[in-house]
Amino acid sequence: MPSRPDLRALFLAFSSVGLSGFGGVLPFARRMLVDERRWMSGEEFNAQLGLCQFLPGPNVVNLAVVVGKRYQGALGAIVAPVGLLAGPFAIVLLLALLYDAYGSLPLAQGMLRGIAAVGCGLLFAMAWRMGAAIKDKPWFLPFTALVVVAIAGLRWPMPAVMIAGLLLSGGVAYWLLGRK
Repeated sequence: MPSRPDLRALFLAFSSVGLSGFGGVLPFARRMLVDERRWMSGEEFNAQLGLCQFLPGPNVVNLAVVVGKRYQGALGAIVAPVGLLAGPFAIVLLLALLYDAYGSLPLAQGMLRGIAAVGCGLLFAMAWRMGAAIKDKPWFLPFTALVVVAIAGLRWPMPAVMIAGLLLSGGVAYWLLGRK
């Protein structure tokens, strides 16, 4: 197991995540936390992300708070999200000025469409890797399909689907643990 990260390591690691992408850095956070730094297992990441999705606010910021708190207490819970957000905040301010001046140009519009496609690909790649972390628990895979159908297909409200998913998957987990 890697050593416990200090405040500096948390700040720098989450800064690198924050500066890694625009419009969605969750795949970069997963790679940093699970694959590179090994601060979490794939299963721990999935569990913590699931918790963070129930909380208000951006999932990746919530995750930074949880990871920071886990390793360095309340100060870590502050330092990790500050690291995540400081660089992008400065860059977004600069980009807002540039977009205001040049955003209507066809070249700028084409670049934005390309960035959107890349973001979509990153999201699918992360979903694939998260699914691989639960491959040894096939009884939970139907919940993935049910959530996709409920939200994307039937357009049910996300809070209701999340609460129902929590109750159903919690019931299955309770039943499975009771059998052991």
